[in-house]
Amino acid sequence: MPGNETRARAPHDEAKTGQLRARPHPPTVEAPERGLRPLGLGARRDGLLYVPKGYREDQPAPLVVMLHGAGGNARHALSPWQKLADEAGLLLLAPESRGPTWDIIAEDDYGQDVAFIDRALAYVFERYAVDPRHLALEGFSDGASYALSLGITNGELFTHVVAFSPGFLAPAAQRGEPRIFISHGVKDEVLRIGPCSRRIVPRVQGAGYSVLYREFDGPHTVPEDIAREALAWFTAR
Repeated sequence: MPGNETRARAPHDEAKTGQLRARPHPPTVEAPERGLRPLGLGARRDGLLYVPKGYREDQPAPLVVMLHGAGGNARHALSPWQKLADEAGLLLLAPESRGPTWDIIAEDDYGQDVAFIDRALAYVFERYAVDPRHLALEGFSDGASYALSLGITNGELFTHVVAFSPGFLAPAAQRGEPRIFISHGVKDEVLRIGPCSRRIVPRVQGAGYSVLYREFDGPHTVPEDIAREALAWFTAR
């Protein structure tokens, strides 16, 4: 990815390359009941999984991995689309960062968060039928920066990337051709639109990605109409 937002990574191990190894496959473990539940993969920092009421193993469902902002948690991450998940038939996976924010931001390197997300994905793929044509990585704020970075690095896994108010991108590599949705408020005082999305979007487009970009008259948030538009864009057949 061209531009000074991208930082080189030394491939010391799989996690540090930013690569996720888990892949969708027919479920091999009996799935728990529908609804919201903890992953049970971490202690102090874990994550949540939401299974829509209409989920059926014979009808692979779209999956969205949802990433919270700095200081956030899984419940914060789910907020843009949880109320819409039953109607859209979405599986929602919200892993929590190992620290207050994601590794690439806190430590300037990929590592423990990549490994945890990989474990969380493997957990979901073992239990649920996932549509490999509709597998998104979504995030807000720091989570949006991480979604862009990790999504481009793992574009052979993620078909879509949704970034609500990102600050930067730092992919370890370019793989695959995920479609990208980016939104940003023109009155954002946390991550200002000028040095953030208005610089990010042209660079991502220049690297050959299909980008749907929306600016809105508001602050550092995800307006309901923007969330609905992004969801419709993701679920379109």
